[in-house]
Amino acid sequence: MRATEVFAPAKINLALHVIGQRADGYHLLDSLVVFAPVGDRLVIAPGRGLSLHVHGPEAAGVPADMGNLALRAAALLGGDAAVTLDKRLPSSSGIGGGSADAAAALRGMVALHGTRINDMQALALGADVPMCLGSRPVRVRGIGERLDPVTLPPVAAVLVNPRRPVSTPAVFKALQSRDNPPMPDRLPSLTDAPGLIAFLREMRNDLEAPARQVEPVINLVLTALEAQRGCTLARMSGSGATCFGLFAHEADAQAAAQRIGRAKPDWWVAGGVLGDQMQQAAPRLSQGIQ
Repeated sequence: MRATEVFAPAKINLALHVIGQRADGYHLLDSLVVFAPVGDRLVIAPGRGLSLHVHGPEAAGVPADMGNLALRAAALLGGDAAVTLDKRLPSSSGIGGGSADAAAALRGMVALHGTRINDMQALALGADVPMCLGSRPVRVRGIGERLDPVTLPPVAAVLVNPRRPVSTPAVFKALQSRDNPPMPDRLPSLTDAPGLIAFLREMRNDLEAPARQVEPVINLVLTALEAQRGCTLARMSGSGATCFGLFAHEADAQAAAQRIGRAKPDWWVAGGVLGDQMQQAAPRLSQGIQ
């Protein structure tokens, strides 16, 4: 049976500025997004009707019905398919797990059935889905509909989640200011990891402070990252609770991931180089489900 395998890389908000709110309640954002070499995997095969099977180390509690964004994405394009989701990213964690799965499902359905998808259809599934479709560095503005590809150097990182799901609506409810300054109109030329990190130190995640109020364990995660040798910036991604530490040297990041993993075996910890995952996220045809 011919099947399509698709990688759904984690999305990391290196900076996330909340710069306004529309009359309909949607928040206006200005965010710098990259992708990690860790993520979920989907296998999409021809089937009778539309179905989803979820397994993997982070599968507990993940719905296998239309409550799952990946299945809704597959249904959006029509056609029968049997979808298998290998869930490796923690849920409700600020790194776009559900949105990355939905984007991967869209890419897989396009490859399997030859259908097409546009950004507005993807946006209807969620604000993070269009940016996850490309899986490459991008500046995201508006409510997620304005995507401007950017050139950024790769940067080594450690990702840490304390396995505490965080409610995005609760974080926005706790947000004190909804009209904050955006990033510079023109981003500087960033050619190496130290330069990127120096620039990011001047930027923010406006959702970090309210998320720390909603889920105080985020403070412990950031403290653990800041204590690591070679960590030059520790910040939360999205609405949390996943945080990242950036390193100038990949060896330091790998050593930090091992130390945190040993000290906190109940936390989700991953290391890798953040950047462009477009090639890795491209659908690949196979002869069967692994």
